[in-house]
Amino acid sequence: MAPFPLLLVAVLMATASFPVQVSSQSSAAFSCDVSKTPEAANFGFCNKSLGIDERVQDLISRLSIDEKVGFLASKNPAVARLGIPSYEWWSEALHGVSYVGPGTHFSAVVPGATSFPQVIHIAASFNTTLFYAMGKVVSTEARAMYNLGLAGLTFWSPNVNIFRDPRWGRGQETPGEDPLLASQYAVNYVQGLQSSDDPAMLKVAACCKHYTAYDVDNWKGVQRYSFNSLVTKQDMDDTYQPPFKSCIVDGNVASVMCSYNQVNGVPTCADPVLLAGTIRGEWKLNGYIVSDCDSVDVLHNSQHYTKSPEEAAAKAVLAGLDLNCGSFLGQHTKAAVVNGLLKESDVDLAISHNFATLMRLGFYNGDPAKGPFGGLGAKDVCSLEHQELAVDAARQGVVLLKNINGALPLSSSVIKTLAVIGPNANASKAMLGNYEGSPCRLVTPLQGLAAHATTYYQPGCASAACVAAGLQLGPAKMAAAQADATVLIVGSDQTIERESLDRVSLTLPGQQEVLISEVVKAAKGPVVLVVMSGGPFDITFAKNDDRISSIIWVGFPGEKGGAAIADVIFGLYNPSGRLPVTWYPQAFTEKVPMTDMNMRPNLSTGYPGRTHRFYTGDVVYNFGDGLSYSLYKHSLVQTPPKTIAVGLDPGHTCRARTCLAVELDGNGCRGLDFEVKLRVRNAGKAAGGHTVMLFSMPPAVHGSPRRQLLGFNKVYLAPAEQREVVFKVDVCRDLAVVDENGVRKVPLGAHLLHVGSLQHSLSISV
Repeated sequence: MAPFPLLLVAVLMATASFPVQVSSQSSAAFSCDVSKTPEAANFGFCNKSLGIDERVQDLISRLSIDEKVGFLASKNPAVARLGIPSYEWWSEALHGVSYVGPGTHFSAVVPGATSFPQVIHIAASFNTTLFYAMGKVVSTEARAMYNLGLAGLTFWSPNVNIFRDPRWGRGQETPGEDPLLASQYAVNYVQGLQSSDDPAMLKVAACCKHYTAYDVDNWKGVQRYSFNSLVTKQDMDDTYQPPFKSCIVDGNVASVMCSYNQVNGVPTCADPVLLAGTIRGEWKLNGYIVSDCDSVDVLHNSQHYTKSPEEAAAKAVLAGLDLNCGSFLGQHTKAAVVNGLLKESDVDLAISHNFATLMRLGFYNGDPAKGPFGGLGAKDVCSLEHQELAVDAARQGVVLLKNINGALPLSSSVIKTLAVIGPNANASKAMLGNYEGSPCRLVTPLQGLAAHATTYYQPGCASAACVAAGLQLGPAKMAAAQADATVLIVGSDQTIERESLDRVSLTLPGQQEVLISEVVKAAKGPVVLVVMSGGPFDITFAKNDDRISSIIWVGFPGEKGGAAIADVIFGLYNPSGRLPVTWYPQAFTEKVPMTDMNMRPNLSTGYPGRTHRFYTGDVVYNFGDGLSYSLYKHSLVQTPPKTIAVGLDPGHTCRARTCLAVELDGNGCRGLDFEVKLRVRNAGKAAGGHTVMLFSMPPAVHGSPRRQLLGFNKVYLAPAEQREVVFKVDVCRDLAVVDENGVRKVPLGAHLLHVGSLQHSLSISV
């Protein structure tokens, strides 16, 4: 047994710190610095007493066409005569301030920032309060870094695409497969990022991406740069668009990023219907529209959508694009104006949205040290409070999927020795997921578990790929045979799933299943299987193996993931996470191409549909699955009436014919809401959080979903404590479905509402 502790010490020493990118410290870039440009005191765009529109127009009037087109590129040029420094728009803050993008970097002054769990893990908490709190912490650290010259003010996050296919490498960046969950995440995280005591000012500017119907990166040779996403009007308005609409309408996000792909033959960054028509026109974006990096170049050079670079620039600007991540618009837009493809006023309109955003951020207000966020600095990054939230966020997203006979939690008084085995058992950077930053301080799973028991560590595989040549079964089996309990930590990392890399299989990588099976055979005590991943896996073999007493999914749990995993396993925290995606069997990938964008099943072809809303096939685990160490009971306190009658306007078409569903305008829907009131009681012995989900099963008309998530609410209850949970349901918003033409309608007939086993039938009539 002696070699195991010695090996543990060596590994801990090797992983106790994390490399950071180092750069020199500098001060924040800002305009209207009268100490350097005295004449700025007379510039209208520097006059804070004027309205933003007036300031923007004053600034534009002072620029030449050569200067104007420079402001269409993400690296804005300096205009020395006006006291305007260069500005880099591209910074990222997906789940913490990131070093991805040239606008942000770390230094000896700020060597790291709080790295929260990856988004898919945060979504599993089903906690809107947490979504907002995380955004607020990230924006505080971002502003602090801006003040120190280490970051910008414009952050191209969050990713709110629907996690439609389980193989998508970027699914880890998203809030999951459900439009309501994704929308709630988007709104709350954006509001946390942008929050300011002054409603006219932004703390930082968020950006919802990638618009739209984007979720194929690199699958069997199909690349995101050339993929044409064929989407029905019904699926577009029912599934793909809601998170973006919520971002803009409810979250008041400052930016939207258009994607690389085409939608029905038109590149999204050159589609006037999607950009000027929907984002700017229908949804009233108060901000700017930016391309994914080099998307305009891609639509010309890769998709060959235009005959010349200047035509590509013109089409993008006329469609509503304001800013190009990259330099393409800066290089080719003047030629488009000279050749008559664009008017200079079109360029003025585009850059006006960019200038207005920077003015809302205070970039044109002079020294930021004198502004409302000027007091933020290095002390506000990686603070104890932020670190505690990172731990709590990691705990809340842990999902307990199997627990035979209450095998978990383990007892420290009983379990004195613990075998910690697997390619992710001592994961460090892998816990962060992608779009990560340098963390404040990592706690690996091995370090977390070692705080509770003597640990015998064996990786079992040389890497997450777990190729046969790197399989180390002997030492792993020996460790399991000697320990009181075994924790197997497997799954993926960024070599398995990431941006530009989709999976082709849902089975565990390489020889991981062999490793698990062999360790289980040798184990002396209970075996806990921990899956660390962004996307789901087919682990049916483990689900059905009674020798594996417990299964936990931990996403990519962030810098404090190891502590959170240990806290759940040893009962310091009662798990409350729920799966934000469906876990499909491997057979799904063998008959369903990733490129099929249809959400609804097709009985004639055997296509099973996608996500919990439409999928008709077998599952490994369902969306919303998740166990607890406690038992929660629900009872109905107040239900809506059995029947709700809807009145129609005199000229409504359904007065003259029979309708299966009715389209109702705002006036027709007025007052058509009701409450579902539940009493939730903790009938167990452990305090904990519990997510209550309200679903509806609408009548089968217009290809309606099998079920819809109407709302969710997370409550915390001590043993024997009970609390009322109220869901407010708007008939026309929540019970509507989208028909084949993209029109929202309320189905007539019986809607079945349910929370767990509680059911209530509601009939809607005209």
